[in-house]
Amino acid sequence: MASPAVLPYGTWPSPITAQDIASGATALEFPNFAQTAAGEQIWWIESRPQAHGRHALVAQAADGTVRDVLGPEWSPRSRIIEYGSRPWTFVRGHGAVFTFWDDQRLYLCPEGGSPRPLTAAPNDSVNHMYGEPMTAPDGRSVWAVRETHRGNDIERAIVAVPLDGSAADDESAVTVLAEGHRFYGFPSASPDGLHLSYIRWEHPQMPWDGTELVVADLVEGGTANHRVLAGSATESVMQPEWADNANVYAISDRTGWWNIYRFGIDDASVQALAPREEEFSTPLWLLGFTTYGVLADGRLAVIHGVGEQRLGLLDPVTGDLFDIDTDLQFSEEVKVSGSRVVSQAGNATNAWAVTVVDVAAHTIDAVRSSSEAPVDPAYLPLATPLTVQGPSGPIHAWVFMPRNPDATAPIGERPPFVAFVHGGPTSLVLPVRSKDKAYFTSRGIGVIDVNYGGSSGYGREYRERLREQWGIVDVADTVAAVTGLVERGDADGTRLAIRGGSAGGWTTLAALVFADTFAAGAAYYPVTDLLPFADDTHDFESRYLDGLVGPLPETRDRYIDRSPLTHLDQLNVPVLLLQGDDDKVVPPSQPAAVAAELARKGVPHKYLLFEGEQHGFRKEENIATALESELAFYGQVFGFAPQGVSPITLD
Repeated sequence: MASPAVLPYGTWPSPITAQDIASGATALEFPNFAQTAAGEQIWWIESRPQAHGRHALVAQAADGTVRDVLGPEWSPRSRIIEYGSRPWTFVRGHGAVFTFWDDQRLYLCPEGGSPRPLTAAPNDSVNHMYGEPMTAPDGRSVWAVRETHRGNDIERAIVAVPLDGSAADDESAVTVLAEGHRFYGFPSASPDGLHLSYIRWEHPQMPWDGTELVVADLVEGGTANHRVLAGSATESVMQPEWADNANVYAISDRTGWWNIYRFGIDDASVQALAPREEEFSTPLWLLGFTTYGVLADGRLAVIHGVGEQRLGLLDPVTGDLFDIDTDLQFSEEVKVSGSRVVSQAGNATNAWAVTVVDVAAHTIDAVRSSSEAPVDPAYLPLATPLTVQGPSGPIHAWVFMPRNPDATAPIGERPPFVAFVHGGPTSLVLPVRSKDKAYFTSRGIGVIDVNYGGSSGYGREYRERLREQWGIVDVADTVAAVTGLVERGDADGTRLAIRGGSAGGWTTLAALVFADTFAAGAAYYPVTDLLPFADDTHDFESRYLDGLVGPLPETRDRYIDRSPLTHLDQLNVPVLLLQGDDDKVVPPSQPAAVAAELARKGVPHKYLLFEGEQHGFRKEENIATALESELAFYGQVFGFAPQGVSPITLD
């Protein structure tokens, strides 16, 4: 083997191209079991960049063959609460029920047939959107969460939609099961079909702040006797699942950690199944996320951990919890059938993949990877945990040093580093393979991914470090993590960049304005100005800033003081802005205003607006262009010439 070439960091040749990442990156969502006429199958949703981001419903039969359930003209995807929800379910004896992206109606696709609408088409006065469909106990209808838009008014409810299609022409055929509250989720029927459980919450709470667990009686024509079993404005309750006809499981963070409980629906009994300082849930950003399921033998398949998501088996009688013997991390998409569990799983060398675990047969099988393009593991970075002390306490991060078998840096040179700042800001970074990171590390650019205060996975107290401190704690924690990296000699302190999307884009710009640690920043669809964001953003997040910054109008000055846009006189380093023109979460007017002010000041920058993209890029050509532009941007700022990309001209 030839000796590695001695080349400056950032100039290393890499086989990992932006086009490979864009074309080979298939976003996978919502795997589940489907009890079809041909037997039990594994179904899931794929987002395909090469098809302009269209979503496909995909099925794998028992013999391993894979097919698209719907034709290329159909894209099953829900827009409810703007971020969406699980858009499909399979009703035995009927077929697939799904939400169609173009009109947000529910459709039924019979096995071997063509889709037909179950709900009415939108009109000028009212538009119904549907998400989280599930089979109703009568077998003749589906339950779903419905979001109704009448002009600027928005209402949500849990409804029953008949499978015979009668509601497509007559909306009165839809039965309302729960209404009168701002948000709903997790509708579930008791085994005997006599009760409905669900969660609900109100503004200004986000679902990780406070929800209520409700049980109602199913009666002729609807429901009755809705009663709250748990939850409040300061207790977050997630995912009710029925233990039997008299008891319902649910997850609550009443102790400061999301643990699983059993609630008696009639006797008000409450029992913690396995009380511990670990998280058994994640923030509810998409309706339909599930972090546990009830197996046929009564045990619960759960994801749990502190800063990680392992798969375990929980005995609800003894409280014993045993982990599956694997180094895989699992996603918040746990579904069960018999002894089998389907979810997504990945680790440092394996990308997220639809994965089936048979707890009886002791097998783990990857069904479909989110990254089909093969990558030599030698070019993938290793994930190393880093914990440093910050102003608010310990900060957790993952470090990915440059790694390439074909190149090494000159003696004494330290690598440039990019701080990845996740969105949410409640998300959690897990040590799972990311070709986005490898795209940089294989070229000699290090990456540090920071779980700053406010991130999930470390308990409610860690999550609430960001309460009314957004723009302060997240910035200080990211700076502290990067400074720790420099102090231990792993990074060049003069060549540090920061990048993030959405809320991470906000932290990126705030760090460039209010700190002097970073020499450049790349902000994807960033929040830039809090006051118009509070007015312009969608309903789900319209009161989010109450908790992150403070209630209006009492704390209006705080909104101005924290906003990067109102302090751009303090921003004097190059910035790359990337935005979709159809983004309803962060309107394009926000980054456009930053670009205009940077142009006025003469600060080097680039503003890239991508046609037809929403909050997160889904089209192959745009994903590739964004990555190549970001790499070229770092080369321009830090003074190296990355191989394989064209130079970028900053305005």
